[in-house]
Amino acid sequence: MAKEIKRVVLAYSGGLDTSVIIKWLIERYECEVIAFSADIGQGAELTGLKEKAINTGAKKLFIKDLREEFTADFVFPMLRASAVYEGTYLLGTSIARPLIAKVQMEIARAEKADAVSHGATGKGNDQVRFELTYYSIDPHIKVIAPWREWDMKGRADLIKYAKLHGIPVPVTKAKPYSSDRNLFHISFEGGILEDPWAEPPANMYVLSRSPEQAPARPRYVEIGFEAGNPVSIDGKKLSPARLLARLNELGGEHGIGRVDMVESRYVGMKSRGVYETPGGTILHGARRAVESLTMDRELMHLRDGLSQRYAELVYNGYWYSPERLALQTLIDHATSGVTGVARMKLYKGCATVAGRKAVESLYHPDFATFEEDTVYDQKDAEGFIKINALRLKIKAMMDKAAGKGLKKGVKK
Repeated sequence: MAKEIKRVVLAYSGGLDTSVIIKWLIERYECEVIAFSADIGQGAELTGLKEKAINTGAKKLFIKDLREEFTADFVFPMLRASAVYEGTYLLGTSIARPLIAKVQMEIARAEKADAVSHGATGKGNDQVRFELTYYSIDPHIKVIAPWREWDMKGRADLIKYAKLHGIPVPVTKAKPYSSDRNLFHISFEGGILEDPWAEPPANMYVLSRSPEQAPARPRYVEIGFEAGNPVSIDGKKLSPARLLARLNELGGEHGIGRVDMVESRYVGMKSRGVYETPGGTILHGARRAVESLTMDRELMHLRDGLSQRYAELVYNGYWYSPERLALQTLIDHATSGVTGVARMKLYKGCATVAGRKAVESLYHPDFATFEEDTVYDQKDAEGFIKINALRLKIKAMMDKAAGKGLKKGVKK
């Protein structure tokens, strides 16, 4: 197979793993390596990346600005689904992988590459996310996953290899963990975080200040929604990426969006992850506030019943699967009427709803009031209750006839 591989497109971050992989691919396959980095909001991490990739041995490096596409076509659809993995994780790393892999495949096609490669380990979820996307686009693509091929066992071996080849090492004693950042969040794992009893160091966080150090006065922010998507902050229209970036700033200032969890990886093991998702946390609460006014009860309950399944599909890498696409169609229909404004109170690590309004609200004080109204006769509730209680009454009657109504421990 090595002789067949002449050119490889590598998903490149500039971190320890992918920096080593450039040199390893050249040595192992005697091939040309084209590096690709997706700008999805890493900020300063992209600085100097081209020089580093070329110096490490890459033929060229493509950096593509995907921030708007990432937010509009990946983050926002996922938010409409109200997807939260295992009740805690807003899927910031998971949702980035299908976009990176998609564009990587576009570059591979344009550059007539023989294979694609990634730096995901053989124990993690990212290998699945990348490769399921590759194969959904080209079922015959050759995939090189170095962590499943080389004889290096862990980060210590990679650091040794990097030093041997003069590759800068970003993992140091001052930063004994790995991180992954995009416009939606930043994640931390490994190293000192592998002990689930150990509290993350205070200086680790990047996007948010600690709630203890957040301002003593709350900040109110109004978020406008149209057809399920956020479109404005305090009445000012913003593009999807700019809106998310602004909410990251506001949320981070007030210590919002920190998560520390032990999650269930798709490959079967548990892992500890620490996340910062300030803007996403605000948007999740704000959208649900507007939904409470504008979504039909049964539509909302149906969507919510599918949200966990949707979250699992995203987490496990099935973004381009037919079932995720089918779910998205239903979800987008269900949320098409979610238009309104949510007022959020940001204070000491919490983003709480302080108000919500919508022109086409399904909530009317005249209907919900305890005072007399013209659309609901309280006497009708009696028949409604009796009809809904019928199956319960029948079961109680049958249990009584069979002697099942007696308390345990009491003989007949």
